[in-house]
Amino acid sequence: MILYYQTHSPFARKALVFANEAGLAARIEVIHHETSPTRRNERVYAENPLGKVPVLLRAVGPAIFDSDVICAYLDTLHDGRRLIPESGDARWNALVLQSVAQGLAQTGINLRWETARRPEQLRYAILRDGFVEKIQATYDWLETALDPTAPLHVGHIALATTLSWMEFRDLPSFRARTRLTRWFDEFEQRPSMLATPLFGETHD
Repeated sequence: MILYYQTHSPFARKALVFANEAGLAARIEVIHHETSPTRRNERVYAENPLGKVPVLLRAVGPAIFDSDVICAYLDTLHDGRRLIPESGDARWNALVLQSVAQGLAQTGINLRWETARRPEQLRYAILRDGFVEKIQATYDWLETALDPTAPLHVGHIALATTLSWMEFRDLPSFRARTRLTRWFDEFEQRPSMLATPLFGETHD
């Protein structure tokens, strides 16, 4: 399999960390592709009409894209414990946490447009402040809702890669939340995280 990747994408990293945790990383060739709403990448567009990574190319069958779908697919390829629980509250808790983490990452991306990426004269301060409010509210929710004793699942992977990216991009910090910070610092030492460091800059 081939994974179209981006070394500074929280979504691409999520898929690769998942592959590492599932014991599948050795079966995947990782190829970095720069993508941006203002910079068309023809190779990526050929596989994903949204022009975004991650994209997983398989030996047989069409490409799979979006980190949620890639992780769900990878979870069918290994013989270990499923990282996406199959039923009950464990499943819904994992999927809700994944959804919150994905939304947090997207809000961080939106905030960067209003603080760093968009030309200054086009930035919208009210929208910027709304994104900051959503980020802080999400951190507050995570501080109480995250169960640090739950077995590893896809939601943990999504959250850890998102929080790591928030720090990488110097976005509003979560570190005033002590339980969340303790959990993240422990998770970041996992081999899957150490093997997939974030680096590089966005090219618009």
